Amino acid sequence: MNRSWFFPTLGMAVTLLAFGCSASTKATSSHPPKPQEMVGKTVRLDPRMMSGIRMEALEEDPMPSYLMASGKVQFNEDQVANVIPPVPGQVQDLNVKIGDHVEKGEVLFSIYSRDVAASLAEHIDAHKDLDLAQKTFARTKDLFEHEAASRTAFDQAESELAKAQSKVNRTEETLRVLDIAETDMHSQATARIPVRSPLAGTVIEKKVTDRQFVQPDVNPLMMIADLSTVWVLADVFERDLRFVSVGNRADVLADAYPAEHFSARVSRISDVVDPNTRAVKVRFLVVNPAQRLKPEMFASARIALQETQRGLSLPPAAVFTDSGRSYAYVVVGEGEFEQRQIEVAQDGGGRLRVVSGLQTGEKVVTDGVLLIHAEQLKGTT
Repeated sequence: MNRSWFFPTLGMAVTLLAFGCSASTKATSSHPPKPQEMVGKTVRLDPRMMSGIRMEALEEDPMPSYLMASGKVQFNEDQVANVIPPVPGQVQDLNVKIGDHVEKGEVLFSIYSRDVAASLAEHIDAHKDLDLAQKTFARTKDLFEHEAASRTAFDQAESELAKAQSKVNRTEETLRVLDIAETDMHSQATARIPVRSPLAGTVIEKKVTDRQFVQPDVNPLMMIADLSTVWVLADVFERDLRFVSVGNRADVLADAYPAEHFSARVSRISDVVDPNTRAVKVRFLVVNPAQRLKPEMFASARIALQETQRGLSLPPAAVFTDSGRSYAYVVVGEGEFEQRQIEVAQDGGGRLRVVSGLQTGEKVVTDGVLLIHAEQLKGTT
């Protein structure tokens, strides 16, 4: 009869075979007992098998206290820009691709637009009106000073000059917002405006092609993100919130880089508790050298707590799990082992911290757990 268990060191489910059963026995025997049914029972190994068994005596050691929280890598939304066209028109000179790095202020593409042409024409006409208003005001002022023009005519010429100047200022500001250089504001030949990157970063999305006509709606043409920092959004249970505050230093560990730690700090704690998980989202700002952390990667945040505790710890190879329960084998005699249900937690240092089920001085199997478990299954068939 076959049965599968999960061993942390292997990172996979392992199917154990109960050997030594005849065909007739298989037909009539019941299913092998589950691990929780064998808690407290012992198994004795043949002395010849002991060469493959490694054991460790448990001792209390100072253990740095950590809080572990699991989550996902996300974009740092404070460093993400969505590029939206400022005017309707045709995209021209599009040369960037997804994955390209762009600098702040770099031209991504240009837009040829009738609206730009109309704004330029309005600005040119406003300058013509201003020139006329300035000449009219100068002539009227001279006549007024020689008592050849009325006060009313002088006031009207002054008012027309102020209106013309205001219109020039308004149209000039419109062109400045469209990023048209001041030297190009007096020529209708320049009906194109550059669209620049608002920040230095990587082109993450591109939903436009060259010569395409676009509208200034809410759908961005490009998304650019600075990936030198990212966020990790992790779940912290409400019972552990007292250990977390904004500004806490932390290390982020990713499954993709098990030997590396990424420097981080707590940047925000959510104001809402998830009613289903009883957890709170905590946001970590993480330094991301060489952009190795990718959005949507699974990651864990390890927060160092102030106090240092003494406790027992095990290597992951000493523990196997089934149906959410953890088990270990304790040495009770020469070649004799007792299966014990235990509770463990990650300690952040590559070992498992013993929460319950084991005592100081007891010896546990650290290598050969699979062999002992197979022998225990044999004895029950």
